[in-house]
Amino acid sequence: MKNQPTRRQFLGATAALVAGAAISSQPLFGSPALLHNLGKPNSLINGVQVGVITYSFRDMPDQSAEATLQYVLDCGISAIELMGGPAESFVGAPKSSVDMKSVFPLMRKRFEKQELTEDEKKQLAEVDTQMKAYRAELTKWRLSAPMSKFEQVRKMYNQAGVKIYGFKPDAFGLQSSDAEIEYGLKAAKLLGANQVTVEHPGNDAHTLKLGTMAYKQGLRVGYHGHEQQTPTFWDTALAQSPGNAINFDLGHYVAAGNPDPLVFIKEKHDRIASMHIKDRQTAAHGKGNLPWGQGDTPLLQVLTLMRDQKYTFPATIELEYQIPAGSSSVAEVKKCVEFCRKTLS
Repeated sequence: MKNQPTRRQFLGATAALVAGAAISSQPLFGSPALLHNLGKPNSLINGVQVGVITYSFRDMPDQSAEATLQYVLDCGISAIELMGGPAESFVGAPKSSVDMKSVFPLMRKRFEKQELTEDEKKQLAEVDTQMKAYRAELTKWRLSAPMSKFEQVRKMYNQAGVKIYGFKPDAFGLQSSDAEIEYGLKAAKLLGANQVTVEHPGNDAHTLKLGTMAYKQGLRVGYHGHEQQTPTFWDTALAQSPGNAINFDLGHYVAAGNPDPLVFIKEKHDRIASMHIKDRQTAAHGKGNLPWGQGDTPLLQVLTLMRDQKYTFPATIELEYQIPAGSSSVAEVKKCVEFCRKTLS
């Protein structure tokens, strides 16, 4: 962002501040805090914590924890929902042979029940076979993973000024054992998260299990939805356990043709763990995912509501519109942050 200092500016400002403190006859109150925070990102904007899910950077060539942190810093963001890949790779997870970047569009197409060509069906079948073998290998690794390395990830991010509020590994699915679920919850706590997020499984027994296990760990499970979201979509899970919560997707909710999302947010704000924000069109306009400010999603109104009502759940940027030629996900996420900053200022 424009107000992100360069290394030279950072060093110069630090030197000036230290020099001023040294020659002043009056104590420089707060100078340790000023020095500690100088140059660090801050996306807590008038009380609204703007964050990002690291899935937004899926087009970037390096998906390591270190590179992902740099993308977040480059965007001026201070809080994140961390996907499993960057964290688990740092801890030592086995690598998958599947190029997820290339298959994400096909997987989404299948998930949204769009028509697939025969070649696409064949490609997905091959990916499913590879992923099944990899999942078995990953599950085995998770049960003996060096958990202290998750603390190293937290320290690395926190020292750079980034708080991990959510963790989203694929360890909470219907196929996951209790031991694997416990692993995911423990990892989340070590990362400093207060919630784990997962696609809603559509299975009441499983949401009861997840909510109960998370609550015992002092965490919440935020269930994410796509166009199957409705005002009552989460009711059963919420009634089952205080450990169950909502990972609301504002854009998908609008595209699905639901009633005014502001009404839903006002009614459920205390059970919303986090909210994904994007700008989608309504069904009447084609349901497109567009650059912010061009779609039908009431981003301005929702962010303003969060500010005025002092809601504390994070507004998580999820970049899903097509990245323009010559740009990158980092550049586009920066635009989204600026949209939020202008709206909330």
